[in-house]
Amino acid sequence: MDQARSTISKIFNGEPRSYTRFNLTQNMEGDNSQVELKLSSDMDEEVGGNGVAEHANHQSHQSYISKPHQRAPRNVCFMIAAILLIFVIGYLIGYLAHRKAEVASPGCASAVSTNGDDEIIIQTETVSTLDWSDITGLFKSKLTKDSIEKSLSEFSSDSHQAGSPGDEALGNKVLKRFKDYGMNSWTDEHFVKVQNSPLSGANRVTFRNKTYAESGFLSYSALGSAQGAILYAYYGEMDDLRRLEDLNVNAAGRVLLVRAGKISFAEKVANAASVNASAVLIYLDPADYTLDRDTDLFGHVHLGCGDPYTPGFPSFNHTQFPPVKSSGLPSIPAQTIRASTAATIMGKMGGRDPPRGWADGGLQMYKLGGEDDVASVEVNNVLIEKKIHNVFGVIKGFIDADRYVVIGAQRDAWGPGYAKSTVGTSLLVELARTFTEMINKDGFKPRRSIVFASWSAGEYGAVGATEWLEGYLNSLNMKAFSYISLDGTVRGFNFKASASPMMYDLIQSTLKEVSISRWNSFLMADSAYPFQTFSGIPSVTFRLTSDKEYPFLGTHLDTKMNLENKIFRIGPLVKTAGEIAGQMALRLVHDHLLRLNVEKYSNIIRAQVAQINKEVYSLQMSNRIPKTLKMQWLMSAMGSYSRASRKLTMLIQNSDLQDSEQCRIINDRIMGVEKDLLSPYVSPRESPFRHILLGSGSHTVGALLSHLAAIKEGSASADIDLLKNQFALTTWTIQSCANALAGNVWEMDNQI
Repeated sequence: MDQARSTISKIFNGEPRSYTRFNLTQNMEGDNSQVELKLSSDMDEEVGGNGVAEHANHQSHQSYISKPHQRAPRNVCFMIAAILLIFVIGYLIGYLAHRKAEVASPGCASAVSTNGDDEIIIQTETVSTLDWSDITGLFKSKLTKDSIEKSLSEFSSDSHQAGSPGDEALGNKVLKRFKDYGMNSWTDEHFVKVQNSPLSGANRVTFRNKTYAESGFLSYSALGSAQGAILYAYYGEMDDLRRLEDLNVNAAGRVLLVRAGKISFAEKVANAASVNASAVLIYLDPADYTLDRDTDLFGHVHLGCGDPYTPGFPSFNHTQFPPVKSSGLPSIPAQTIRASTAATIMGKMGGRDPPRGWADGGLQMYKLGGEDDVASVEVNNVLIEKKIHNVFGVIKGFIDADRYVVIGAQRDAWGPGYAKSTVGTSLLVELARTFTEMINKDGFKPRRSIVFASWSAGEYGAVGATEWLEGYLNSLNMKAFSYISLDGTVRGFNFKASASPMMYDLIQSTLKEVSISRWNSFLMADSAYPFQTFSGIPSVTFRLTSDKEYPFLGTHLDTKMNLENKIFRIGPLVKTAGEIAGQMALRLVHDHLLRLNVEKYSNIIRAQVAQINKEVYSLQMSNRIPKTLKMQWLMSAMGSYSRASRKLTMLIQNSDLQDSEQCRIINDRIMGVEKDLLSPYVSPRESPFRHILLGSGSHTVGALLSHLAAIKEGSASADIDLLKNQFALTTWTIQSCANALAGNVWEMDNQI
């Protein structure tokens, strides 16, 4: 009725004052001055989920006013009749406008506001009529090699360690680019604690009365001196340490000498500490890394992500923190040494020959080491506080602006970091440029938003990304629906990826011709890991690489020249990586329904439960665990998830893409899966990576399997009561995820 009254008022006053304009933002702060409505119905088509063609219809209305020339009785009657007719027409206009707002398709969005005269203003915005082939064609044509190469040149820097003036200068360049593109941009400031090299410039290793000064270092190492007989332990994997145990070689109290590669520095040190080693020395074996033998190596040994001195909460300057440390900090000193130092030490070691395969390296001689091969390791790293900046820009969506995909890249490096950070940072700004041009010049209008993030302190363990997640976890909840990492994307020609299983189909459809038979596990060093396992946001990190790992990471030799010598032409490969990342992002913000497949977890859960069932049956047959431990509840939870995911897939296949409310409800259920696989039974401070399938800690399915293996081996760490607790919490986490995926409480599977 208010609409009708306003319309009639304008007609009688002879002042039609209505207009239509584009409103590019949906208020994300909860301001109710603008309410989004759907004004028109589109005929959208997503053939096989691969494309959406959107069409918007616009209607405009004009009102004409007639003035009576005289007030004769006959004319008065006509006037009264006209007034009644106009009133009825006005009422119908108001009613129909209200109805259209309720049933319109997601192809057209609008906002309604009032001015001081209670005048209703309808502001419309129409989603792009471009189909998927138009969008991908535009994107590929605008992401050019010439522009990429200019960005690579602009963001190349010899010195940009986290928190340094060089890092800040690069951050300001990224921020300026975002502003030049017309994006909403901002920075996020954190004060983090990191270890840098000692004031003397080097840590020291002493062996047979000779001291070696090493300029490389491992941040977050335990400080002080440690002594022990050197023991060559290959790559320092747990299998390597068990091999030594099988040979009756005791690693307790020994200084382990291990080769770089296969697993992270942090895992090597944690493995060494688990067998009570006194210290760890890590070197680049010439067989794995064809570098100058005097090359210094840098890294960190925090078994985790983020600032280890503020575990589970952000390093904001105004926050008062208790004196706590991450449980992932090592308890023993760790130091990198040059290959030349390792060769000298190994050449003077005694003891027995190593197991077969361990001597296939680039040193002249390999020995396990004898009891009299005593070395001293002195680590005097300096713990300092650094101010770091993350830089952000956003392209806001035209329908669901409060839902967004995040694209991120590490900005800092130990040295030039060309492959590690320059390529990713350049791709980040080029994707931002390309997307904004598509919107401003070609009419592309994404449904959802895209946030671009330039992270600092990535070399210390995804510190910038993790601190941001810790600071804004509640704000990101059920809003950030995917993360795409650009870290180290170009190192060779072969495609490799680590991703949430829900993103497998998206990646495969993006690559088309390339078949992926094996998916890699996430590395803690990548920013995708905390997004996936700490925040429950489906994530992907990928790289073009070679069969042999790129050798220059973690050194000052990661330069443009060395990358060019490795892959010949950088530009075309960077463009290929950009097309992969860009098309994934475009698909996620373009389609009515999120291209995330919840059924993929059914296969993973089924495989894990089958393995657990096999181990439990074997242990019960040998009377090592009681037969009162039943598998039926875990298997029931597995079945509940399988049925819930299958029903949602059927709902998606039969859904009406014109029903915007139904699409949003379905997308909410899809977005909730990863978050519901975060264990609610452990503390984010003690066990931040709470994902039961992809995270780390005692709450994971992997830990449950490891516990079964410990019982089988008769380990002293085996605890039947703890095992039962792990079973119960794993079962209910999966069941709770299935319940949430099923939808409303009356649709849940309550068989458990």
